[in-house]
Amino acid sequence: MSRYNKSDMLLGTDTVKAKKRVQKMVFQYQSHAQQLAQKIYSGELAAGQRLNSLRQFAEQQQISINTAMNCYALLEAQGLIQAKPKAGYFVCGRDQRSTQISVPQHPDFKSKPRQVSNLELQMEIFQAANDPNRVHLGSIQLSPQLIPIDALRRSIQRALKHSHPEDFLYSNRQGHLQLREALSAHWAEDGFYIAKEDIYICNGCMPALSVLIQTLTQVGDSIIVPTPNYNGQLQLLAALNRKIVEIPADTAGIDLVRLEQAMQHSGAKLCMLTANYQNPLGFCLSHADKEKIAQLAAKYQCYVIEDDIYAECSFAAQRPLPIKYWDEQGYVLYCGSVSKSLSPAYRVGWFSLPARLQHLSAAIITHNVAVNSPLQLGLADFIYSRAYRAHLNQLKPRLIEQLQQYRAAIIECFDPVEIRLNQPQGSYALWLQLPEQIDGLAMYRYAQQQGINIVPGILFGEDNRYNNCIRLNAGHELSEDIRQAIQCLATWTKAQLKAEA
Repeated sequence: MSRYNKSDMLLGTDTVKAKKRVQKMVFQYQSHAQQLAQKIYSGELAAGQRLNSLRQFAEQQQISINTAMNCYALLEAQGLIQAKPKAGYFVCGRDQRSTQISVPQHPDFKSKPRQVSNLELQMEIFQAANDPNRVHLGSIQLSPQLIPIDALRRSIQRALKHSHPEDFLYSNRQGHLQLREALSAHWAEDGFYIAKEDIYICNGCMPALSVLIQTLTQVGDSIIVPTPNYNGQLQLLAALNRKIVEIPADTAGIDLVRLEQAMQHSGAKLCMLTANYQNPLGFCLSHADKEKIAQLAAKYQCYVIEDDIYAECSFAAQRPLPIKYWDEQGYVLYCGSVSKSLSPAYRVGWFSLPARLQHLSAAIITHNVAVNSPLQLGLADFIYSRAYRAHLNQLKPRLIEQLQQYRAAIIECFDPVEIRLNQPQGSYALWLQLPEQIDGLAMYRYAQQQGINIVPGILFGEDNRYNNCIRLNAGHELSEDIRQAIQCLATWTKAQLKAEA
C-alpha cells in the first residue's frame, strides 16, 4: 500500500482512534509542558506557587517519571519554573507589569460600505516590510532558525524519488490528490473533516482569498471585515475594487451583534474572518462564537471566507477548531496555508468549496493557478512522515517563550510610557497601542530611517482610528539587534511625548 493511502484510515468514525495514535507518537512531555505553560501565562498558576513533585505529577497525569522530568526540564529551560533544593519546583516570578499591562482598546464606529482609501500607502509599506536588510519587526514571519529546513529537504527528495512520470506533466488545477488526501487526514486528527474532493490547492492563502472573492462577488460589491484587520487583506480588497463594511473588533474578539446587523442590512453577501489568533489582535474566538457565526452565515445567506492561517501556531496542546467545524449549511469556505506555521517561502495554500457551491468549481479552477507539483508532493510527504506534526510540537514551546520575551522587552523599553499590548494565546503578532498623541505613521517613517521595519496601525482600518498603534513581528529570535530596535522606537516615543508636554 502506498503511504499516500493512509488517509483512509483517519477519516469518518476512525478520527478518535487516529487522535489516540497521534498522541502516542508525539513527545508527551512537550504536550504537558505546553499545558502548564498556558496556566502560568494565564495566571492560573501564580508566581511563587509550588508545583506537584515529579512523582505526584507523573501519577496525576498517568505518565512515567522520566516523562515528568523532561516536562519540568523544558519549563525550566523556558524560565517558567525553578527547582529549589529540598523544596521542590516553583513557578518563577515575572515582571508584574508584564502580566498586569492593559490590552489595547479601540473606539466604536459606524459600519457602512466604503472604499479602502490608502492602497498606495499599503503597497509602499508592504514592500518595505519584506526588505531583508532591515531589522525584522514588520512582516509576520518565522525566523529561518524555526524552519525545519533539513526535514523539508528530505521530504522533497523522498517525494521526487517516489514520484511518477505523470507528476511532471501539467498538473491538476484543483491540486494533487496526494496532498489533498494528506491535508484531509491531517485535519481529521485535529477534530474536523473536509473531504479531499472539496479541497483546492493554490499558491498561498492570499491567492485563495483572491480566487474566492472574484468568484463570489463583483467589482463594487461590499465585503464585511472586522477591524483592525490584517492589512494584506485590505490591500487585496482595494486592488480588486471591492468595498468594505467594517465592524468593531478588539483583543476579546468580534462584535457579533454588529456582524449580524451588517449581514442583515449592509447588502454584503460575503465576509472575511479569522477566528483563530487574528492578525493583528491575536484573539481566538470561543466555540460558542464560532458556532454563532456559522448560524448567522446560514440565516442571512452570507458566505464566510475563513482565513485559518494561524491556527497551527496555537500555544495550547490542541489546535483550536475553525468556524468550518460548525458549518452545517455550507456557507463557510475554509482557507489556509503553511506560510505562518512552516515557511513563508513554501508557497502552498488551500481553500474548500462546500457542496452548495460545487457548480462554481469549473470557474474556480479556471482562475486558480496550478501549484508546483514537487512542492505539493513534498508537503504531502512532510505530513505523512509525521515531520510536520513533530515540527508543530517543537515550535509551540519556542513561540511561547519568544513571545513573552518580546512582551517583556517592549514593556521594559517603553517604561514609564502608558502603553497597551495584546497577549495572544497563539501566533506571534504583537499589537502595541501607544498614547493618543503618538503618530504611528511618523514612527514608521523614523524607523525606516533607522533601518527598522514596523507596520503602522493606520493600515489596519479606515479613518486613522488606529494611528497610535503599530504591529510588530515576534517570529524571530529576540536578538540584540531587535532589542536595540525596540529601544530605539521607545526612545523616539518618549522624545515625542516630551516635546508635546
